[in-house]
Amino acid sequence: MTEVRPARRDPSRLIEATGFREFVQSGWGPADRAVRLPAGAAKAAEAHRRRLSEALPGRRIAVAAGHAPVRANDNDYGFRPDSDFSWLTGCHAEGAVLVMRPVDGGHDAELFLREPAGATEVDFFANARDGELWIGPSPGLAEWSDAVELPCRSLDDLPKVLRGRIPAILATANLDPLLDALVPGAPAGELQRTLSELRRIKDDWEIGELRRAVDATILAFGDVAAELPTAIAGGGERWLEGTFDRRARTEGNGVGYASIVAAGPHAPVLHWTRNNGPVDAEAVLLLDAGVEVDTLYTADVTRTLPVTGEYSPAQRKVYDLVLTAHHAALAAVRPGAQYLDFHRAAMRVLAEGLYDWGLLPVSPGEALESANQHHRRYIVCGVGHFLGLDVHDCAHSSAPAYHEGKLEPGMTLAVEPGLYFHPNDLTVPPELRGIGVRIEDDVLVTTEGIDILSAALPIEPDAVAQWVRSAARH
Repeated sequence: MTEVRPARRDPSRLIEATGFREFVQSGWGPADRAVRLPAGAAKAAEAHRRRLSEALPGRRIAVAAGHAPVRANDNDYGFRPDSDFSWLTGCHAEGAVLVMRPVDGGHDAELFLREPAGATEVDFFANARDGELWIGPSPGLAEWSDAVELPCRSLDDLPKVLRGRIPAILATANLDPLLDALVPGAPAGELQRTLSELRRIKDDWEIGELRRAVDATILAFGDVAAELPTAIAGGGERWLEGTFDRRARTEGNGVGYASIVAAGPHAPVLHWTRNNGPVDAEAVLLLDAGVEVDTLYTADVTRTLPVTGEYSPAQRKVYDLVLTAHHAALAAVRPGAQYLDFHRAAMRVLAEGLYDWGLLPVSPGEALESANQHHRRYIVCGVGHFLGLDVHDCAHSSAPAYHEGKLEPGMTLAVEPGLYFHPNDLTVPPELRGIGVRIEDDVLVTTEGIDILSAALPIEPDAVAQWVRSAARH
């Protein structure tokens, strides 16, 4: 089979040293190659495949894990499998491909993986990207099969398995050049949309993983709050970013997205991910971050913290309005409600408040009309999204299943109203310029209403201030 990514050979040319090659091929004892999946991962993936099979009966399906993107030259970013692939398999092996073939009553599933090179193969010592002497022992087909409870075969077998066009193959696109070459022009849109819409409703196992992600994130927020004095003393935003990252790597896979650590005039910047500014004692810190656990489910939480434990009157004024909008949004999240209801509820509160402050040129009712939207100058983003394996989960869903749809039990959302007054916005009174406030909670839609997964983090301003002061003392 043609290799789709070039091996990175050892530049020392040991591959040509006969004595080394003969010596390195022997004398190796057993290595630990076991795959240790989190409890319940394989059974959850089996249930997810069953749901996909029911949604696409009689269809041949291929889903790729993908490859790590190149960072520069021979250096890659860390690998993270495609979310749909992870949802269907629980496997995190780079380059793997899941194939589901229709049979009576459903589908058979097989996983195709690259076999690790043994000691007698050149790649064992000469391939810096995959060789065991470079990256450590890798699981083989038997180890992966035991872990994911699926038949596993070599990627070399994939071409003959995908040969033929009847029925047509639904395959993920632009994730793996090998799969793209084997099934050129395979319709990916239907498969992506179906998977996105299936993933909207979380099962009990997924909800448990999201709870783990949120709990780890709450610990990380506490770590950041405790390090605010160091950030003020010169560590700045980067010190706080590193503090959060350390907890994310300790508790899980890492961060679920690029953390936003925005102090002072950076707080109004919606996606401030440079995180390279100072932290002033008089500022607020907008921290938008989430831990991704080892099953790849991520939290997405935001709090706006008074750096030294007290909001100024102007900061408190903005915070109180955003908090009122946040409560209104949460009250609108319930089963059977329109997805956009919580967005509209928050926007109504914000438009009315901005009008009362004299910042809108029209009435709140006029501003809220679809042709106007004057209030969006100060909150150009939405106020929420689906949450799960991706921070902006289920993004390929159709409009009727997402923004035009209704909320159902098992859906998980991030709810995040805010106000953003940029330092150079001359429509804003000087005392408000440079203030940005966002409050974001992760919520589960239940049969009765909602469960706020991030409720352990305070949101009431006095409680937040007290929490910051207490954290700084420890």
